[in-house]
Amino acid sequence: MEQTYTYRQKISQFSRILFPIFVTQLGLFAMNFFDVVMSGNVSPTDLAGVAIGANLWVPIFVGLSGILMSITPIVSQLFGAKKEESIPDRVLQGIYVSLMLAITIMLLGALVLDPVLNHMNIEEDVRYIAKGYLVALAYGIIPLFIYTVLRCYIDALGHTRITMFITLATIPINFFFNYMLIFGKGGFPALGGIGAGYATSITYWFITVVTIFIVVKKEPLAQSAIFSRFYPIALKRWKEIFLIGLPIGLSIFFEVSIFSAVTLLMSQYDTITIASHQAAINFASFLYMIPLSISMALTIIVGYEVGAKRYLDAAQYSKIGIMTAILFSVGCAIFLFVFRMEVAGLYTKEKEVLILTSQFLIYALFFQLSDAIASPIQGVLRGYKDVNVTFVMALVSYWVIGLPLGYVLANYTSLHAFGYWVGLIAGLAAGAISLSIRLVHIQRKHKRVEQS
Repeated sequence: MEQTYTYRQKISQFSRILFPIFVTQLGLFAMNFFDVVMSGNVSPTDLAGVAIGANLWVPIFVGLSGILMSITPIVSQLFGAKKEESIPDRVLQGIYVSLMLAITIMLLGALVLDPVLNHMNIEEDVRYIAKGYLVALAYGIIPLFIYTVLRCYIDALGHTRITMFITLATIPINFFFNYMLIFGKGGFPALGGIGAGYATSITYWFITVVTIFIVVKKEPLAQSAIFSRFYPIALKRWKEIFLIGLPIGLSIFFEVSIFSAVTLLMSQYDTITIASHQAAINFASFLYMIPLSISMALTIIVGYEVGAKRYLDAAQYSKIGIMTAILFSVGCAIFLFVFRMEVAGLYTKEKEVLILTSQFLIYALFFQLSDAIASPIQGVLRGYKDVNVTFVMALVSYWVIGLPLGYVLANYTSLHAFGYWVGLIAGLAAGAISLSIRLVHIQRKHKRVEQS
C-alpha cells in the first residue's frame, strides 16, 4: 500500500486490495456451498442435517474468528505508522490466542453437542447427520483458527493477492474430497452430509500448511520473519487483541447467529421447509460475500490511513467503498429476482423444495441494500478501531428488533415461516441505520482533530 492523492488513485488502490479479497471469500464460501449443494443432491435429509450442523457451528466460528480479526487493524495501523518491527510479536500472540480458542471450543463441543441436538425437535436421521457433520468439522478447527490469524496478517500488509491464490488452490481439493466422501467414490464410503464435514477439515489442514510455508519462505512476507524467533505469551498483547477483537466478534456473532437462530426455530416445520430455507439462506450468504469483501478491504485501507493520521483520506476511502457496495447490491437484487428459479435449481431437483426455495429467495432481495450499507460501515469503523458501540448496535438491531419481530410474525400471522425472514430484514435495516449514524459521528470527530 502507498499514500494516494486523488480519487482516481484511491479507486485504483482500493480495487487492487478488494478484488483478491472478494475472490478469496468466494473460495472460502465455496467450501460451504459445495457442502450444502452436494449434500442436497443426496437427499433432503442430508441437506437438512448439514443445515442444522452448519447453523450451530457458523455463529460460533465467526464470533471467535472475529476476535482474531483484530490482527487486521492492529497490523495495518502499525504498518501505516511505519512500526514494522512490532508486527511479528502481534502475529505470534494472535496464533497463541487462536490455539487457546480452538482447544476451548473443542472441549465445550464435546460436552454440549448431544444435549443441544437432543433438545431440538428434528427427525432422528437429521440429528444423526448434523452430529456427524460437526464431529467431522472438529478435526479442522485448530488449523482453521491458525489460518485466520495468518490471513489477517497477510491482508493487513496489502498482499491480498497471496491469500487469493492460496484459497483458489484449495477449492479443487475441497471439491475432490466432497465428491469422494459424500457419494462414496474411489473406494471411499458414501458418508452423505457427514462426508462434507471430513472434506472441509482436510481442506483446512491443507490451506494452513500452504499458508505457513508461504509466510516462512516466500518474499515479501519472509522479510517480516514471523517465525524467526520465539515470543513468549504476553498478556498485555492478549489484552489488546481482546479489547479490539471481542467487540468485533460479538458484532459478527449477533448478526450471523440471528440467521442460525431462525434456522433452529424453524425446526418446528417439516424437513422440506428447513431444506428450502437453508438453500435460500445459503445463496443469500453467497451474495453477501460482496459487501463482506468490501468491508474487509475498508478495514485494511482505512486502518492504514488512520495509522498515518490521514483522516481525510480515510473518509474518502469510506465513501468509495460504500458506494461500490450499493451499486453491486442493486445488480445482485435484479439478478436474484430474474433468476430465482434457476438459483433454486442448483440446490435440489425435488419440486416441493424447488418452489419453496424460490419463494424464500424473493425475501432475500431485501437483504441486499441493508448489507450494502451496514457491512462496509462496520469495516470502516474497525479500521478506526471503533468497535465497542457497534456490537451494542448489532445486539439491539438483530436480537431486540429482528428476532422478536420475526417470531411474532411467524407464529401469530399467516406469514408462518416467511415471518422470520421479514424479521431478519427489519433487523438488518435497523443495523444499517444505526451504523450510518455512528460513522458520521466518528468521521466528524477525526475531521476536527485533523483541522486543529
